[in-house]
Amino acid sequence: MKTFKDLVFKKHSSGLGVHATEKFDNGFELSVVAGEHLYSTPRESSNDVNFFSTFEIAIFDMTGGFITRQIIGGDDDVAGFKSRDEISSIMERLTNIR
Repeated sequence: MKTFKDLVFKKHSSGLGVHATEKFDNGFELSVVAGEHLYSTPRESSNDVNFFSTFEIAIFDMTGGFITRQIIGGDDDVAGFKSRDEISSIMERLTNIR
């Protein structure tokens, strides 16, 4: 099973942070971002994933619609300040949804 360590981070399209996505066999997709203006710690610009201790995530269904709320709760399409361990747990959960 994949964990946070398996995510491949690239420079965020804004140029102010990092971004990784993971597509699961069941069609779900996880987006993980960190950087300036994002719900991460710190909320500063860096292209080094190790600079960040928490991240903002979004989860999408097979059609690209947000399902973050349905999967992990909350009241927004994104969930902020998620640790590496929390993201690994979410990845495990997404893997096991049929």
